[in-house]
Amino acid sequence: MSKKSKEPVTFLERRRLALLAMALVGLFALLLTQFYRLQIIQGDYWEKRGERQHFFIVTEPFLRGRFFSNPTVKRGHPESPKAFVADIRMFHLFADPLSIEEKNHVKIVEALNEILSLNGPEMEKLADQLLAKSRSRTLAMWLPKEKKDEIEKWWRPFAKKNKIPSNALFFVTDYKRSYPFGKMLGQVLHTIQERKDETTKQAVPTGGLELCLNSYLKGCQGKRIMMRSPRHSFEMGEVVKPPIHGADVFLTINHCLQAICEEEIEAGVKACGAKYGWAAMMEPRTGEVLAIAQYPFFYPDDYSRFFKDSSIAETTKVKPLTDAQEPGSVMKPVTCAIALMANEEMKKRGEPPLFTPEEMIATASGAFPGRSKPIKDTKSHKLMNMDMALQKSSNIYMGRIIHRVILKLGDQWYRKALADSFGFGRRTFLELPAESPGVLPTPGKMHPNGKLEWSVPTPFSLAIGHNLQVNSFQLLRAISVFANRGFLVEPTLIRKIVRTNPDGSEELILDNTDPERISKFKRVISKEIAERVVRGMKFVTKPGGGGFRGEVYGYTEAGKTGTANKIVGGQYSKKNYISTFIGFTPVVKPAFVLLVTMDEPDITYKPGVGHTYYSGICTAPVFSKIATRALEYMGVEPDDPYGYPPKDPRYDEKKADWIGETKKLQEISQKWNN
Repeated sequence: MSKKSKEPVTFLERRRLALLAMALVGLFALLLTQFYRLQIIQGDYWEKRGERQHFFIVTEPFLRGRFFSNPTVKRGHPESPKAFVADIRMFHLFADPLSIEEKNHVKIVEALNEILSLNGPEMEKLADQLLAKSRSRTLAMWLPKEKKDEIEKWWRPFAKKNKIPSNALFFVTDYKRSYPFGKMLGQVLHTIQERKDETTKQAVPTGGLELCLNSYLKGCQGKRIMMRSPRHSFEMGEVVKPPIHGADVFLTINHCLQAICEEEIEAGVKACGAKYGWAAMMEPRTGEVLAIAQYPFFYPDDYSRFFKDSSIAETTKVKPLTDAQEPGSVMKPVTCAIALMANEEMKKRGEPPLFTPEEMIATASGAFPGRSKPIKDTKSHKLMNMDMALQKSSNIYMGRIIHRVILKLGDQWYRKALADSFGFGRRTFLELPAESPGVLPTPGKMHPNGKLEWSVPTPFSLAIGHNLQVNSFQLLRAISVFANRGFLVEPTLIRKIVRTNPDGSEELILDNTDPERISKFKRVISKEIAERVVRGMKFVTKPGGGGFRGEVYGYTEAGKTGTANKIVGGQYSKKNYISTFIGFTPVVKPAFVLLVTMDEPDITYKPGVGHTYYSGICTAPVFSKIATRALEYMGVEPDDPYGYPPKDPRYDEKKADWIGETKKLQEISQKWNN
């Protein structure tokens, strides 16, 4: 058989074949181009998009900075610092509603209710969250580890049985403020709001040190990558960026001294029926504040109750710093010091002194230039010297010596001494918000009502603690000038601030313990003037002195009482008083300067005692109790071992400090005034 010859390929077929080949090559080139675009050019984008379907990023919380007590005040027995406030690890419960079928919702709500003891509205809210078309919904906040473990113990077998991804319920770690000492130092520390800023995730302070030091306390959140896979729980996520924790603040305040002050100030307020009361203790050479106690107390962990109730909102303030009042007679040691400074100024000018502390000065008449009413003393004396005037708190004597100062040196010199040497009218810049600068009149300056701040009788008012306003820390700063023998210190609540870095290294951000800080304190009066005023202040707490109830048995002390009418509605009130005792102990190398104030004590009269609002009755005893307990805790050896009440077996009249000097002063007073 003959074979059939092949038909030749036509041009049309060749063309079709070429087109098909070209199409295949084109498609392959397009595929390569798309592959290149997806894998190389847009690779990162699609990789991240793919990861978002299985992975997501959650923030890794940081620890807010802590506050620690000062362990250095106890001599010979240093303690480890105790935390006034710290963050504790808590957990927020979240759900991934899209991973949970609606048929399981009721059982989930019932189980969580049994564990968390939810109320009706809370159960309804939880059920609504499970119905949300979302990958993340909050079910419960601030759960302790015990509740977290209990929920996980129930959830794992439930999820497995109902074929629910194990990570459909998951926990996110967070930290909550904790107060190991409860209310202690409440007004000073304050707290943070329960909910953090939604954008920055930073805490929102309510006041106090939390607010003033917020820039140091806050940290930076880290990042953790989590997987949406039934085989991987959220807790196994990897930390891709570690958090930076807030810096820790080491305070000057000691927790034991703070506890002593809080206990005694509470008892003192209740004893005299005061509206408020506070005590503040400071180391006079360094300016380190050792305690700030205020009653009624403020409870940081219940902060919302105080801010919602206007009747107790005042309790949240640090009243020793925010409230400025007329100091009254506690101003008199300053008056004596300024008169002695005037003597030094006269000596520089080659002129005789204005007075001597031992000089007999007439105090029978209280008439002074510019005053329509005479100045009065509690008890009339014809003649007094400086020691008698401080012991008996004479208003007239103080007016007399300041009158001499004004006649020779003028109003401006007197005002400058009050401001520059003792800091009145100027803030202390203690690390707390809302400090009142107080009020110190200025010659030539006008009040808003058009009247002069400083008139002819103003110096006589200032000399006895009226016509100016000061806060308690300004008083502590001023009296510390006598305790440290001449230096104006800067009060502080902070010893140091330290940040711990992610690698474990420590960074010292602020150090107030550096001796260079103390070396910058300015001498404002001579040591001789300071010691001469201290001599007069020692008579105050001895028999015959207005503050004899403030004596610290077994130790030497110097102090001053002050009782002032409060200004209500622009006028001096006859019912509202503020009473203060301020002093230091021991007299040589004092351990602390201590101020005790009672705001609006009862004005009742107790037979055999006197008017309860007088500072010698309502604040001096509290000073004595706080000082005694504080010195014992600090390990300060008694420097007056015979200085006890006469009936005490340890008492020795011949050896007890300042008893002989007190009797001699009494003899001189009787001789002058009989």
